Amino acid sequence: MAEQFSLKLDTPAYKGTVSINTGLFINGQWLKSVEPEKLECCPDMVYTATGRIITSVEGGCSKDIDIAVDVAEKAYKTSWGLKVPGSTRGQMLLNLANLIEKNADEFAALEALNCGKPFSKAQREIAGCIEEFKYYAGWADKIHGKTIETTENKMAYTRHEPYGVVAAIIPWNVAMTMLSWKLAPALAAGNTIILKPSELTPLSALKFASLVNEAGIPPGVINIVNGTGSAVGEAMAYHPRIRKLAFTGSTLTGRKIQEASAKSNLKAITLELGGKSPNIIFDDANLEQTIKWASLGIFANMGQACCAGSRIFVQEGIYDEFIKGFAATAHHLQQNTGDPFSGKTLHGPQISSVQFDRIMGYINSGKTDGAHVLSGGERDGNEGYFIKPTIFTEVKPSMKIAQEEIFGPVGVVMKFKTEEEVIEMANNTTYGLACGIFTENVSRAIRVAHALDAGTAWINTYFTIETMVPFGGYKQSGTGREQGEYALENYTQVKAVHINIGLKL
Repeated sequence: MAEQFSLKLDTPAYKGTVSINTGLFINGQWLKSVEPEKLECCPDMVYTATGRIITSVEGGCSKDIDIAVDVAEKAYKTSWGLKVPGSTRGQMLLNLANLIEKNADEFAALEALNCGKPFSKAQREIAGCIEEFKYYAGWADKIHGKTIETTENKMAYTRHEPYGVVAAIIPWNVAMTMLSWKLAPALAAGNTIILKPSELTPLSALKFASLVNEAGIPPGVINIVNGTGSAVGEAMAYHPRIRKLAFTGSTLTGRKIQEASAKSNLKAITLELGGKSPNIIFDDANLEQTIKWASLGIFANMGQACCAGSRIFVQEGIYDEFIKGFAATAHHLQQNTGDPFSGKTLHGPQISSVQFDRIMGYINSGKTDGAHVLSGGERDGNEGYFIKPTIFTEVKPSMKIAQEEIFGPVGVVMKFKTEEEVIEMANNTTYGLACGIFTENVSRAIRVAHALDAGTAWINTYFTIETMVPFGGYKQSGTGREQGEYALENYTQVKAVHINIGLKL
């Protein structure tokens, strides 16, 4: 049996005990790894506001993945998949949603504790996770094929069938959001699943695992295996009996997963990868609202978001006014930086010392290359992994800070003159995840949205992701779509059935 971890919290934002099992959740049971002595162990869980260790969790290995695949296959054939009506699967997803809602504040506390995000922001993330499970609970009995007219002597129809055993690898920045984005549509479609949470932030996923049996989900349908990418993620990517894998993370790792699929069983792959998203602000934009949205676009979740609006293009007519207001929002966040559980904090720490150092490396690169630090640009305090919200101006498009994904609270602002010029600048990147356009001219807004290489275009808003609207990238930002009805396409295969009702040879 794996160990139990409990911690009593008495903070302004949350008073109560958080409790999880630190083991591997396989076949409805808490287990230790079968080969612990061979593990490249998971790192200790750290409270990023202080850098102090919270606990450690069990790390899995390739043989644990073999076991998880075995039980997932058995569950798919005997107690899930097409043997279970969609309405029944939907009810179980609804049960999960209700249980998460019942434990919502504990989930938020775990996210704040493990990820460092302000508790109030974590609460919103958990609310979105609940909505996700409820949404796909409604889809579970509505995954239909089509009847296709051919001739009077023949008919055909299609079936949308699950893959069977699928896998998911999720990142650390929005752990519960990504868990729900992967699990909810996969389960609604009738698949069984093996999930690897990030080795940095597995706590909320393990809390979720403790609700699976209570929700009535049969053993083996949901399996959660902690571990590193090299020990667990690689085993998933190469496994010959995992039929489909969904990954959210870096473009470099996405390439490796795609390669592993090609070298193993050609499993279906969906990838949601990096971004360097442009946020374009025209002269006629509502300046007050635009400044607020642009601030959210780059500083939300301490800049740790794949679709962050990190390249901010401002038309010359309002450039000076914009940067003055934008700097004020960064200063306000800095004044409200601190403990995620304070109840007033708006800006928390970065996820780890490694990420902290990486972001500071980019900031130093910007300074060296001659960009101007309008605000921030340095560590905040002496404890934990805090970085001041940072804005660079006088940035050239060729600079490293304007080309590479920083994944931190660092925005680069560039001036432009014409619509044609800014479209070319915005598309000059290997990424294509999202973009923002701020203008009161509707025709221009739609025209520019259509011209940009991005899977999501926000007009006069930013970061407003909706459960029913697809999300995914162009170019090296990934393949496939999550959210909405489109996500179900990732977890089903289309079978065409031909029936002879009168054809003669």
